[in-house]
Amino acid sequence: MAVSGFEGFEKRLELRFFNDSITNNNPMGLRLIDFESLDQVLNEVQCTVVSAVANHSFDAYVLSESSLFVYPTKIIIKTCGTTQLLKSIRPLIHLARNVNLTLRACRYSRGSFIFPNSQPFPYTSFEDEVVIVEESLPKSFRYRKASVMTPSNSNPSRAWHVFTASADVEPDETLVVVEVCMTELDRVNARSFFRRKGDEGNSDSAGKEMTRLSGIDMINANAFICDFAFDPCGYSMNGVDGDRYSTIHVTPEDGFSYASFECGLSLYDGGHGDIAEVLARAIDVFRPDCLSIATTYNGEDYDHEVTKRVERVLAKKLGLKCRSRLMDEFPGSGTVVYQSFTPRRK
Repeated sequence: MAVSGFEGFEKRLELRFFNDSITNNNPMGLRLIDFESLDQVLNEVQCTVVSAVANHSFDAYVLSESSLFVYPTKIIIKTCGTTQLLKSIRPLIHLARNVNLTLRACRYSRGSFIFPNSQPFPYTSFEDEVVIVEESLPKSFRYRKASVMTPSNSNPSRAWHVFTASADVEPDETLVVVEVCMTELDRVNARSFFRRKGDEGNSDSAGKEMTRLSGIDMINANAFICDFAFDPCGYSMNGVDGDRYSTIHVTPEDGFSYASFECGLSLYDGGHGDIAEVLARAIDVFRPDCLSIATTYNGEDYDHEVTKRVERVLAKKLGLKCRSRLMDEFPGSGTVVYQSFTPRRK
């Protein structure tokens, strides 16, 4: 808990591994890591599992501070508050070695904290964070890059921080990852994420009610939702749809309200409308006064028309104006596009 309020902005770590050991005889890969070992890693990070679900493609854990996803050759972990996310890198690499998997690439990213002075070392400085990450990675990783993407019409509080490192110059991931960070949530909409009197102690039913009342269940009607309501307020969910994940985390308190939405998808499942329509539905749940969208094109080439369509759809449906658009390329890790939006009236 930060001094002035809870820190909603997450730190996000993605580790990808070579798939040489993934065979018909061993299709599970990282999913063979036992829960007790994962729990020990999370203990170092200072969070715990509160709910979980799995399908044939991956395991999804809702954490006391955000989420963990385990695929056969990929781990995604994002944690909010004052958690020590980077302490997970070395033990996760070690656990992967135990199932004969070798690290291929690493990505660490985050927005700018609402309460930066409440963060422990090294999270008070992105430079220090990068040093810690680099010290945890194999020296053989030739392709490394750190970038702070700061809109020219904004202040550093709106920056997007990215560090990537890879053993290969060519990206190996096929999904496009979209990360949305929203602040100054609509007060009426935010009320959906406060527990009602009488449902204390029942996180399962309270979480389902928040999912339904807020409209989160309509963002992707095909997804199975694993949700959790915190006491007295706050909400987390993981969505599972085939091999695609989505996740939402909400800190609804006025003054430091925050919500995040993240999903992995393909540009070509249902045409270029996919990303724009999904984002419009997700953002409409919260109606924020300020939001950013970081889109990571991994194996798929950057598509400028998709970026423009997102801007057109958000303007038409939600009255949001794109105030800035930045792009940066990361060797072995694709292209990141960072867009900032506020309502047109501002």
